[in-house]
Amino acid sequence: MKNATVLIYAKPPRMGLAKTRLASGVGLTEARRIAHFTLARTMRAALSGPWRPVLYAAPDGALSDTIGGIWPAHLVRLSQGSGSLTERLNRGLADAYNGPVLFIGADAPDLTPALLHQAIRALKRHDAVFGPARDGGFWLFGINKRARTKSPFEKVRWSGPYAMEDVWSNLPAGASVALLPMLIDIDEGQDWRDWNAAR
Repeated sequence: MKNATVLIYAKPPRMGLAKTRLASGVGLTEARRIAHFTLARTMRAALSGPWRPVLYAAPDGALSDTIGGIWPAHLVRLSQGSGSLTERLNRGLADAYNGPVLFIGADAPDLTPALLHQAIRALKRHDAVFGPARDGGFWLFGINKRARTKSPFEKVRWSGPYAMEDVWSNLPAGASVALLPMLIDIDEGQDWRDWNAAR
């Protein structure tokens, strides 16, 4: 697992910056609190294993933030840069070393180190791995990067029910794909209520 890379795409939990869809359902203050909560849990998981964590932060002004230690000073951090989500994910894929590469956001509070281990183990036997979210998206995507790996992120209908399906269809024909357990991504107020009810 030491050659695996975990790319964390995240924003600091500031009002009006993170969780804007969630804020419309629960209010700005509560959305900021939830964003802080999910980010802290994500970072705890991402920093608890023998892989190489890399934070892709946005906006650029957040690159020096520590968020009270949630983004520790030693953490490798890079700019997401400008452009669409496809362009920002492509930047991470291009930057990553060859080998297992995992992409995660900061929306799934049930992400654990064990699930990241499971994803990396799956990439020993499969070409790609998804952690599906119930809305048709995914809380994790992993791929075995090689010198000629093509981006699976082109023409993906993000933030909708087809995101995972679109990325999957962009994989090479015959690619072997593993699935992790489905988790709740906290994108809207109902997601937060459902997550708490499931607890």
